[in-house]
Amino acid sequence: MRPMTSPRLRIGVDLGGTKIEAIAMDESGAERGRRRVATPRFDYPATVAAIRDLVLALEQGAVETATVGVGVPGAVSPKTGRIKNANSTWLIGQALDRDLALALNRPVRLANDADCFALSEASDGAAAGAPVVFGVILGTGVGGGVVVNGRLLAGPNAIAGEWGHNPLPWPRDDERPGPDCYCGKQGCVETFLSGPGLARDDGRGLTAGEVAALGDARAEAALTRYEDRLARALAVVINILDPHVVVLGGGLSNLARLYENLPPRLAAHVFSDRVDTRILPPKHGDSSGVRGAAWLWPKPA
Repeated sequence: MRPMTSPRLRIGVDLGGTKIEAIAMDESGAERGRRRVATPRFDYPATVAAIRDLVLALEQGAVETATVGVGVPGAVSPKTGRIKNANSTWLIGQALDRDLALALNRPVRLANDADCFALSEASDGAAAGAPVVFGVILGTGVGGGVVVNGRLLAGPNAIAGEWGHNPLPWPRDDERPGPDCYCGKQGCVETFLSGPGLARDDGRGLTAGEVAALGDARAEAALTRYEDRLARALAVVINILDPHVVVLGGGLSNLARLYENLPPRLAAHVFSDRVDTRILPPKHGDSSGVRGAAWLWPKPA
């Protein structure tokens, strides 16, 4: 396996449940190329091969070799070195970083996809220059990542930022015990604040996007409850981490009303006489995950 010698090209890969997207960027963050393919679901060898082929195709187009970072829907277990907590279940138990390193003949860095989102927005996105950033994913699931002084926070359990699997704070009587969560518990933040959680609360069999677009009294009530729950959940993060910026990502981050309605709701729950944490939409939108994977390698000196 050849060592990396600070190439100026970096490739990020976003390994999703339905698609794999890869981007090539130069040292300034400018895009040099982008490709995507359908994810070979439930076929681990084919998934490794698909990532390899995307990387090699981007390098061929740029006529350069690159560092490679991959965002995954899970985490590498510090205990086993294998993937855990992945909703793409065929990855669980696999030594994905090692297998990709062998396939590409170079070191490969992996991180959780929410961590990649946070790193992207902290590197050259909405929170660029902020000392402490909490990146939030509000989509099919609820996740998060923490960046401190430009570096991802990584703890001994590889779960930094996993606020979605804490209980909804300050629950009302009608929120107890809460919906069942795939993690085996009830009332997790994710069960309320994910897209399916919002859709379930509306109760008409619609998608979260359809609820947000309706504008009738029932949808408005569901969205108001959503904002109150999101404020409560974020207040706990702010009380513990005190980030300078919270960047919202995922499909529900497209709700423009959140950026107006959330800040005044935080004050009732944050343990402070004022709340100066900024709540911002992502600069790079759906590209943040793949860009953050590319930033897993530091800029050359």
